[in-house]
Amino acid sequence: MHEIRIPSYVEMLLRELEKMGHSAYVVGGCVRDSMLGKEPTDWDVCTDATPEQMKIVFRKRKIFETGVQHGTITVRSQGHNVEVTTFRLESDYSDHRHPDQVKFVGRVEEDLSRRDFTINAMAYSPRSGLVDAFDGQTDLARGVVRCVGEPDVRFREDGLRILRALRFAARFQFNIETETAYSIRRNRLLLENISAERIYKELQGILSAEGASDMLLGFPEVLVVIFPEVERLMGEMAEGGRESKWTQSVRAVCGMPRASFGLRLAMLLHELEDAEVHTAMQRLKGDHATDRLVKTIVAELRQPLPDTRPEMRRLIGRLTKPMVHDLLTAQCVVKAVTGQSTDKVREARYLLEEVLDGFAAYTVRDLAVTGAELMGEGIPSGPGLGKVLEQLLREVQDEALKNDKDALLKRAGEIF
Repeated sequence: MHEIRIPSYVEMLLRELEKMGHSAYVVGGCVRDSMLGKEPTDWDVCTDATPEQMKIVFRKRKIFETGVQHGTITVRSQGHNVEVTTFRLESDYSDHRHPDQVKFVGRVEEDLSRRDFTINAMAYSPRSGLVDAFDGQTDLARGVVRCVGEPDVRFREDGLRILRALRFAARFQFNIETETAYSIRRNRLLLENISAERIYKELQGILSAEGASDMLLGFPEVLVVIFPEVERLMGEMAEGGRESKWTQSVRAVCGMPRASFGLRLAMLLHELEDAEVHTAMQRLKGDHATDRLVKTIVAELRQPLPDTRPEMRRLIGRLTKPMVHDLLTAQCVVKAVTGQSTDKVREARYLLEEVLDGFAAYTVRDLAVTGAELMGEGIPSGPGLGKVLEQLLREVQDEALKNDKDALLKRAGEIF
């Protein structure tokens, strides 16, 4: 395990708490990541000081009361915001997500006992060293995600932990401990109580991780709770009869760049009908750009690739240049995982580069004449004007007409 090196802006807060007689530790993900040799993105502090006591300790600093009712304040230190939370226990999760009651406690071990997984249930301070009451260090070394205490209890407290377990295992390429895995499957329907926004965020982490394939193939029943539409893919054999359509879709996911969640999600759903994809994305409530990318890629995968310059220009105009690149990447991956030749995709890539190297009009906005200029020539506003512009665009894309203002005005008069 690697040494835990606390940045100065965090260590200052620990010292200020300790100076006033309190115990204080960095805790959770920052300890885990440090021990794995990874740079933590956030540093969280826990302490036996209550929020009111923290306000006194940090009275000379800027404080944000971000979650005082749950024992948390955010403290500004050397340009960084650090969450500082009182040791606490939680109980009665009536919505299977948030505690109904929070009780402040005096020992860090009690606070660690409420946490989700052993690898996240460690605390450290330079003065006291590592506090590891649940053998998280061993699980880190073994590459295991294991619940703190009884898995069923942990998941019933917060159903989102089911996806968090898969995300951590996928991110670090860890295994999920046997009892924890059984409990995930038993309790998977708890995800029905979780907001789409939280599920979306966790799904991003799972699909974008190095170990995405293991989680998607190892826990398909969990994905069915999120996307009921994919269940039939698990029982349908792909062409050739060697694997299911679900397995083939997962292989397509992992053929996409990890940085593109949208493309990976499109591959996960690409065997579905368009209507099913629309329903699934509506339920997921993701951002508009990802929603459009997924729906467009899945729909366009069913269409033949353009093999002429006019067809490619029209495709660019319909989708945008970046999305055409994405579509060709998706086409290549799908053909590769299904054992088809990728020659047509390669030809389309060359055609795309050829089109992009020259001056072209992909949309009406690219024409050398505007609607206002056509109106100035006597063409009235309305549907007729739009039809003239579309006709000019088609002829320019077909290379039957130059994208030149005088030529376009003359031809517009002939069309009208």
